[in-house]
Amino acid sequence: MTKSSEINMCEGPILPSILRFALPLMLSNILQLLFNAADVVVVGRFSGSEALAAVGSTTQLINLFVNFFIGLSVGVNVMVAHYYGAGDKRGISETVHTAICIAVICGVVMLFVGILAASPMLKFMNTPDNVFDQAALYMRIYFLGTPAFVVYNFGAAIMRAAGDTRRPLIYLTISGVLNVILNVFFVVALKLDVAGVALATIISQYVSAILILRHLMRTNDNCRLVLKEIRIYKNRFSQIMQIGLGAGFQTLAFAISNVQIQSSINSFGSIVMAGSSAAGSVEGFVETPMNAVAQTALSFMGQNMGAKKYKRIDTILYRCLGLTTVIGLALGIGAYFFGEALVSIYNSDPAVIQAGVYRLSIISTTYVLCGLMEVLSFGIRGLGYSAMPMIVTLLGACALRIIWILIVFTVFPTQFTIYISYPISWIITTIAHWICYRKVRKKFPSEDVVTA
Repeated sequence: MTKSSEINMCEGPILPSILRFALPLMLSNILQLLFNAADVVVVGRFSGSEALAAVGSTTQLINLFVNFFIGLSVGVNVMVAHYYGAGDKRGISETVHTAICIAVICGVVMLFVGILAASPMLKFMNTPDNVFDQAALYMRIYFLGTPAFVVYNFGAAIMRAAGDTRRPLIYLTISGVLNVILNVFFVVALKLDVAGVALATIISQYVSAILILRHLMRTNDNCRLVLKEIRIYKNRFSQIMQIGLGAGFQTLAFAISNVQIQSSINSFGSIVMAGSSAAGSVEGFVETPMNAVAQTALSFMGQNMGAKKYKRIDTILYRCLGLTTVIGLALGIGAYFFGEALVSIYNSDPAVIQAGVYRLSIISTTYVLCGLMEVLSFGIRGLGYSAMPMIVTLLGACALRIIWILIVFTVFPTQFTIYISYPISWIITTIAHWICYRKVRKKFPSEDVVTA
């Protein structure tokens, strides 16, 4: 079943296979970040700090809507991986067609919901009047691309579960280059400002979605997509939802807590908003490689569970935790060390740079904790358990941050009080996930199960 573009997750040395799988995924995720970074850099450089604040202030709101479906795609990844490891061709095919059907329906629904909810949500976040109209315009245009965004992420989840991270990287490279070119054309040449970067983003998203659908329709393996067979298969739908809803609600809760935090940041004005937006974009380049390792743990542990290769599971998790630690410390501390230069890429205002570097000093330097938390959470889902990591994350990270803002920030209304809530929540949630992983792991044999 393994092709040259796919990685055998169930046999051979583990660490080299993890690296071969994770590196293209890291590059793919970084390219995805470059979409957003290109938006922020171009608008910050050519349209000013208010436009930068407008685009940056929408990030957490957009995540509130789209991250649920990114989480839902985890269910697709786990189920395809399980069936792939078990060699169940019918299970793979029905899951693929159900997943694409879900993606199309969800994407269209989110298009309308996002457009209608843009202004009320921005008002809820106390978005300043001087950036409100531009932020609302950016969101409305951005949500025109949600069908493509959801389809791409579900399609990429299918390919990752089968061991292919190389082709999604190629597709994102193509659409990423297009995004940068269109950003410059729309903003610099046509002076469209925030509307220009939003248009560039959605066009590139549709290109990446078309490319990934084209591959699934032309492939000869078990993940082949046949248009006339796209439908909801009841059993596959329930299996996807059983795993995916937990991940979806977890990412949704994260987004809600981050919206609450962004609302508090907005209270400091457009300068701090712009600095925080720039620093947040830099931090994305720290988080993304660690998230790629977490997704690697999900796919590897999922396939080995399907193949009943239980002896490899703990080793996979430990290798991913070690890799995440190295990446998180190196990139997190490095981002702070070069903070002034990195933030200045987004905006040259000294006040904005200072605000951004201050955020990096607290969040970026401790981001490794977030990576460890994600690897453990995704690892538990790879074993087929989704409710447990969802509940732990809801309580340990999301609820804690909201309570922190409502109580501690009210008493001590400083930027430090806001930013320190991140590492505190990461530490607590990571410890809880580790306890849960050991509890779940005991439910399965320590030795492989050989099937006739």
